[in-house]
Amino acid sequence: MLPRSLFKHARSYIVRVVSQINGTYDNGWCDACAVMIRRLLETLIIEVFEHHSIGAKIKNANGDYFYLSDLIAKTLTEPSLTLTRNCKRALPGLKDVGDKSAHSRYFNATTIDIQQIRTDLRVAVEELLHHAGLK
Repeated sequence: MLPRSLFKHARSYIVRVVSQINGTYDNGWCDACAVMIRRLLETLIIEVFEHHSIGAKIKNANGDYFYLSDLIAKTLTEPSLTLTRNCKRALPGLKDVGDKSAHSRYFNATTIDIQQIRTDLRVAVEELLHHAGLK
């Protein structure tokens, strides 16, 4: 699903999430794969903001990080980040599949669902890794 070579300089907790994404995909556990993709995006967005010393922009008054929908909204509008249009287009769709797998009683992701987001995932993840100083 995601080449391990992208994560040579990533933190161990990110590498473990990627291993879970790849393992769940290889085993056909598509809902689990989609949820782990959602978790990876959340983690990488936080890494990006922390790397740029603007982590406070994605925290609430209690110091807790925002939920993924707000993290993505902040990422898409943050002027100090120069995201490509492909990354900006990909993030909401990647979140959507993960949300359905995590929160919908009737939706079960299939291999086709995951394959359809594979290129967008690669684009977004690689770009976020660069912005987080992990690539």
